[in-house]
Amino acid sequence: MEEVDVLELYELHYSDLVLLSSLSASECDVLVSSTEDQTRLETIRRTVVETLGPEGSGLLSITGVPNASLLRRNLLPLARDLALLDNDRRKNVLKEHNLGGDVPLKNPDRSVSSFAMQLKYAEALESAPGKPNQGIHLHSISEETQIHLDVDKVGNIQGGKFDNLANAFKELGYCMMELGLRLAQICDDFIGGKELERSLLESGTAKGRLIHYHSVLDNLLMKEYGRRRRSTKEQATSKEDKAKCLGNKQKQLQVVKSTTNNNKTGSCLNYSDLWQQWHYDYGIFTVLTAPMFLSSSYSSENMEKDHFISSCDQECTYPNGHSYLQIFDPKKNNVVMVKTSPESFIIQVGESADILSKGKLKSTLHSVCRPLNSENISRETFVVFLQPSWNKTFTISDYAGEHCKSVDHLSSKGNGDVEQDSNDFSQDILKIIPPLWSRLKEGMTFAEFSRETTKQYYGGSGLQSNR
Repeated sequence: MEEVDVLELYELHYSDLVLLSSLSASECDVLVSSTEDQTRLETIRRTVVETLGPEGSGLLSITGVPNASLLRRNLLPLARDLALLDNDRRKNVLKEHNLGGDVPLKNPDRSVSSFAMQLKYAEALESAPGKPNQGIHLHSISEETQIHLDVDKVGNIQGGKFDNLANAFKELGYCMMELGLRLAQICDDFIGGKELERSLLESGTAKGRLIHYHSVLDNLLMKEYGRRRRSTKEQATSKEDKAKCLGNKQKQLQVVKSTTNNNKTGSCLNYSDLWQQWHYDYGIFTVLTAPMFLSSSYSSENMEKDHFISSCDQECTYPNGHSYLQIFDPKKNNVVMVKTSPESFIIQVGESADILSKGKLKSTLHSVCRPLNSENISRETFVVFLQPSWNKTFTISDYAGEHCKSVDHLSSKGNGDVEQDSNDFSQDILKIIPPLWSRLKEGMTFAEFSRETTKQYYGGSGLQSNR
């Protein structure tokens, strides 16, 4: 892999998040007796808002969250299992656990499979003894239990593979909602008032989304499996035919690998080769688990079984040490790869926070790229979108113009230190990203803003695919 610019996220420890969100700056000064501790907390508070502000990256990571490892391992591997189930079986599982799919799941060429559920703040807060600003945990498994559990034992606890799907989805979702609410409290203390926290709670719900980013091998096998299923009304194919089928699959993979080597760049500047295209999130905060990467392998014996697609995978280390979440840095006019620890959570600012804070928080242009030469590697993650209520009205008359321009402020010429390919790429981004100012109008509700954003990204003249 060619050298890429890397962004190592600022890490906010959960214990400091709890303390800073529970107390205002003045209360911290009163209750924290040590001058050294006061200075440390004030430095953290200032760094948080600077990191999420116009001069920062617009995202940070939360570390040290109790039970993070267990919650993540309980849920993330199920993303791939769900994505590659037979369509009828998947439909039944989703119905049983009150989940929906928000991409065309019958399309074998899809690069992403996504499963969504509305998560209610009332249920999240009801499951705990108090509200977030009282230092509560929205998840209940003890930290002592987590230490002694591994992936195999978690599977045994769950019983059947999908038996605990809804509970695992909600438990991790409630944990991540807590992180977002606490960060909103810290930002509100800096901005003044309680606009962000109030907007989140007034919405009543957050959207949780379990995502599987398909490997090249996944897609080849989905097509092969579909063809085989269509022909199962007849007798099973001969061993000779199966061997031929497997041989064809290997040839396809070699072609894919050759194309990958010839056409991709290590810096992921080729925007046509992305798991997820460039975009801004339009909510307040997006909370993500650090991704999990799975390496898959198959044999002819596994392929004879209906469940072969979900049977032979194992977690692997981050390819090249990266998360493969990448952001566009407008100051450097360049793409940077986000680096974070596997057990952390990432929180990034959305456009609604940018608007509600009058530009004191900065939304982040981002995408997810594929690792090079890794046709059998898939990526799993869980995301919670924290948004204002649909009838929330945006007032932008006093919103500084330079903040409203969004990607309009990307330099068309770059600076002297940026290579020409980065400059060209910034122009390519401008062609597919609808500027915030073209979607946001005075007095617009969040529902109207959401519809206009979706329309400009994907509908009509939209230039991006939502498959």
